[in-house]
Amino acid sequence: MALKRHHKIIIGGISSLLIIFMVASSMFMYAIYTKQSADYNDLNHKIATLQEKTKTQIDSLSENISGTKSELSSLGTQLSSMGEQITTLKASVSADFSDIFEESVKSVVIIKTNLAQEGSGFVIAEGGYVVTNYHVIEGATAALITTYDGKSHSVALMGYNSEMDVALLRINDTNYQPLILGDSNNVKQPDQVIAIGNSKGTGFSVTQGVVSNVHKEGSNGLDVYIQIDASLNSGNSGGPLVDINGRVIGMNTFKISDSEGMGFALESNSIKDAVNEIAMSSSAIGENLL
Repeated sequence: MALKRHHKIIIGGISSLLIIFMVASSMFMYAIYTKQSADYNDLNHKIATLQEKTKTQIDSLSENISGTKSELSSLGTQLSSMGEQITTLKASVSADFSDIFEESVKSVVIIKTNLAQEGSGFVIAEGGYVVTNYHVIEGATAALITTYDGKSHSVALMGYNSEMDVALLRINDTNYQPLILGDSNNVKQPDQVIAIGNSKGTGFSVTQGVVSNVHKEGSNGLDVYIQIDASLNSGNSGGPLVDINGRVIGMNTFKISDSEGMGFALESNSIKDAVNEIAMSSSAIGENLL
């Protein structure tokens, strides 16, 4: 009897151990399953998040590509329009000046400020230096320059001479060639000239005329102006006055109010003096440019 009871106890103990083992195994397997399920759900969430982020980035990239295509298309149209405009203007001057205008306009710029002031200028020295009339940018806190190729450039003011109405600017693009200054002491009546500039905000303009007088006095009391019979407007201010040799002999500065065919350009020798003075006094330059 005692032996049978002992066997029953052993069998009962083994059964209990088996039950405990099975329960423990089930709990362990359930824990593993639960963790794997959580990991699986977390992985699915990460995949979904990554897919959404990737989709957003692809959509953004597609929009950027579309925008770039639109900008390139717009630039192409603008360049085509600019090219047509230059071709038309070239045909408007005499044969003597057609090639000179075509080359000179590549160094002429249109200037617009945050004060809605507009004018012209031209590249005067290598390194992206542009000269214009001071009154074109006076009081402005920002300006934008447009070149013949339709590109826009931010502007840095290097300095100015208010008495001579000269301002020296700089753009970051150094690929534009400077125009060459002639000797204004050699200018005489009736030399033929062309005035290149900005025609009242509609783009580039050119007018042809002759020198009417030299060493004329301006509002500053200085006799440093060339009088011409070419028609000027406010947008021409700061643009170059070019002679038959393609040299800049003056900078279009002002006209007599309500009087067509009476414009005045600052003599090139005075431009040179003013620019060098500004450059020498500028901490960013510190030497003559011309």
